[in-house]
Amino acid sequence: MSSRAVRRWLPNQHGAWAMLVVPFLAGMLLGDPTPWHALLLLAWLLGYLAVFHVQQWLRLRHNSRNPRAAARHTRPVRLFTAALVPCGVALVVHAPWLLLAAVCAAPFLAVNCWYARRNRERALVNGLVAVVPACGMLPVALLLGGGGIADAWRPALACLLYFAGTVLYVKTMIRERGSASYRWASGGYHAVALGVAAVVLGPWLAGFFAVCLGRALAVPVLGRVRVGVVGAGEAVLSVLLLTALLLSFG
Repeated sequence: MSSRAVRRWLPNQHGAWAMLVVPFLAGMLLGDPTPWHALLLLAWLLGYLAVFHVQQWLRLRHNSRNPRAAARHTRPVRLFTAALVPCGVALVVHAPWLLLAAVCAAPFLAVNCWYARRNRERALVNGLVAVVPACGMLPVALLLGGGGIADAWRPALACLLYFAGTVLYVKTMIRERGSASYRWASGGYHAVALGVAAVVLGPWLAGFFAVCLGRALAVPVLGRVRVGVVGAGEAVLSVLLLTALLLSFG
């Protein structure tokens, strides 16, 4: 498959992959990993790919002057959905409560589709809404491994605090670069997240969010930073988050 074909089939939202994988891995590793986790991860990624192409179809169908622009997304939707269905059926037969988890995620996906239809995928609210089901995979993976909700809420809160903060921080670096209001909002948010971590999440995560606060305050004032550098920094922080979660709750 050519690189052009890969770009057509795989999303170009590189930051989304860490948000998809880190909460899942944390939930799996904080519980007892089973072969079912591999199937759940496959279903989760296939679902993301299918929904991504549905959203692109909606965006182009209602906003593009080229009638063929949306059509190129129909084949990926069909393929990824066809691959997802047997995985999903097997998982629901094994653990019927997973169907309830999917129902809980549906309203958030509906909001994301609404924004896509209106060509406003980069809206702040849309990004924040997308964080919720992604972080919700932590309790799902933990429960699948025999853990309980009591074990899941604090690690899930840590993921939610970090990835929601990432939405704000990345905007200060790219689309809202130079906006003082966004810098203040990002800095204030990260200060609150640090306070929550210090009170609720323990020293490892408090230290992690102190690093996040430092980068939210310092990096935007450095001027233009390449998108790749911003993404690499968030990838490193995602690994540090996973490490801090395992040290704190493992």
